[in-house]
Amino acid sequence: MELSDATIKIMKIKINLSFILFCLIAGTLVFTIRCSTNKDEEETVANAKTPVTITPISIGQIADSIELNAVSGYTKRNSVRTTTTGIIENIEINLGDKVEKGQVLFIVKTKEATALFENKMMSDSLKSFKGIIKIKASRNGIVSSITHHKGDYVQEGDEIVVISEPESLVFMLQLPYELNHFVKTDEACNIELPDNSVIKGIISSSLPVMDIQSQTENYIVNPSTKLNIPENLVAKIRIVKSIKNKTIILPRIAVLSNETQTDFWVMKLINDSTAIKIPIKKGIETAEKIEILEPTFLITDKILLTGNYGLPDTARVLVKPTE
Repeated sequence: MELSDATIKIMKIKINLSFILFCLIAGTLVFTIRCSTNKDEEETVANAKTPVTITPISIGQIADSIELNAVSGYTKRNSVRTTTTGIIENIEINLGDKVEKGQVLFIVKTKEATALFENKMMSDSLKSFKGIIKIKASRNGIVSSITHHKGDYVQEGDEIVVISEPESLVFMLQLPYELNHFVKTDEACNIELPDNSVIKGIISSSLPVMDIQSQTENYIVNPSTKLNIPENLVAKIRIVKSIKNKTIILPRIAVLSNETQTDFWVMKLINDSTAIKIPIKKGIETAEKIEILEPTFLITDKILLTGNYGLPDTARVLVKPTE
């Protein structure tokens, strides 16, 4: 049975309408699902919290100081000289040895004894003449220099050995002249050695001589304890320029800044999950702490310590318990 053209045309229209309706329903479903997904993602982002740790406000003392070099050295050296002209027969000590007063340092054979010994025709009465002179230490100390060796010919008065007295060990503080008003004699200071150990010292006096190149003035710093350290050891001494008491102090890592280091701020916790940006004005700074001049924080305020970098002005945070 053949269908008329009108019937075929009506069937095509129905099919097209059905397809359009299917597309509309499918598009609506896709749009609904996508909107629901975006909404869930937005809610997830909105509810996201940055894990942070906090630090309380500290009220205490902070000092503005400068770190300067100080070189160890001995102020008392005993120069041991030969008392006669002759040949060094033997050296009884080595560089760095500790010697005591009266200990034999070296032996010199006089030039007369050397000449007689080389003369095979000398009389029997002169054969007992040895011409040996023992040079002894006049003080206790450490052998810091030996200028001659066995077999050397020396003149009377020549320096052979230098003995440094350990009790005379001091540190020479190299202070720029423009900072000399910060240093006072008889003032206590801390001497930090390269192994990070710290000893007490007293600034005893200054030398009236300036280094022409570095324009530094040397101050003598006496350590409060006896030290067994080498000469020319470079230590660090901090000179306090000013001290603030009962001032607001925060750890350095709690303070943030812009790239040009012109604006500074901290992130303050205002409730259990929200932190806000608080601009600050800095004061004295040390390697670990910063004084806060403005604003005046309360002792109960809590400042973000870690996790604060890159947070917006108002941020949702999750406070982690301190370990």
